[in-house]
Amino acid sequence: MDTKEILKKVRKIEIKTKRLSNHIFSGEYHSSFKGRGMTFSEVRQYHFGDDVRNIDWNVTARYNEPFVKVFEEERELTMMLMVDISASELFGTNEQLKREVVTEIAATLAFSAIQNNDKVGLLLFTDTIELFIPPKKGKSHVLRIIRELIEFKPTNQNTNITQALQYLSGVMKKKAIVFVLSDFMDANYENALKIIGRKHDVTGIRVFDAKEMEIPKLGVISVLDTETGKTKLINTNSKKIRTSYKVNYLKNVAYYQNSFRKSGSGSISTMVGRDYVKELMGYFKSRG
Repeated sequence: MDTKEILKKVRKIEIKTKRLSNHIFSGEYHSSFKGRGMTFSEVRQYHFGDDVRNIDWNVTARYNEPFVKVFEEERELTMMLMVDISASELFGTNEQLKREVVTEIAATLAFSAIQNNDKVGLLLFTDTIELFIPPKKGKSHVLRIIRELIEFKPTNQNTNITQALQYLSGVMKKKAIVFVLSDFMDANYENALKIIGRKHDVTGIRVFDAKEMEIPKLGVISVLDTETGKTKLINTNSKKIRTSYKVNYLKNVAYYQNSFRKSGSGSISTMVGRDYVKELMGYFKSRG
């Protein structure tokens, strides 16, 4: 893909996702996530019912009447987008690939953050850390993030969510809002999620395709595992094979949901072709 084509795609995603961010998430994002703490705002005269712990004794002594410190919530936040770019994200049977939907959601979240004057960072991962962009403010920074989401070519194909969570835990010292965008076709990441969830505000966004949920009856077909690169023949007329596949799929979904719930983190699932805005809006409102 040449530079002109990349810029065209960036612009297309910017127009779509910025409109969504401006129109839909302008209030929801602000009310869904709390600031890191309280910052000093001003000093005013003491009113009945004020917390005596907030009395400013220096000012009180100077004016010979009680004054209290007024604090306000520190609104500036840091958002980290953890995006799975393993080979399974290149699957799609509707109008889009899973990775394209992930890119749109990530861009919408990023624009929501900069409207609130927050920092945004990006972590692209497979079974290794492919790219880390430290959090910064500004539109040009968000456009760089979108460009990387569109054009970045991973070196590896598999998925290791645990390693990605451990890496982020090591580099992010201050509390952040963390969105993990993936199809979550992985296992054994529950402990890593619990650890990072103690410090950061974590939300999983699972993007899946309808055709992943079960195997249709198509006779004997050749199936390619995009992550391992291995191909094998499967008799899809076999009810046992179809049932086994569906059971494993549902087990994977349940693991995702339970892992995020047990860690105290939020989770969303959205299907390719479905209006992901509704899922995000519902989630943001439930937090408000």
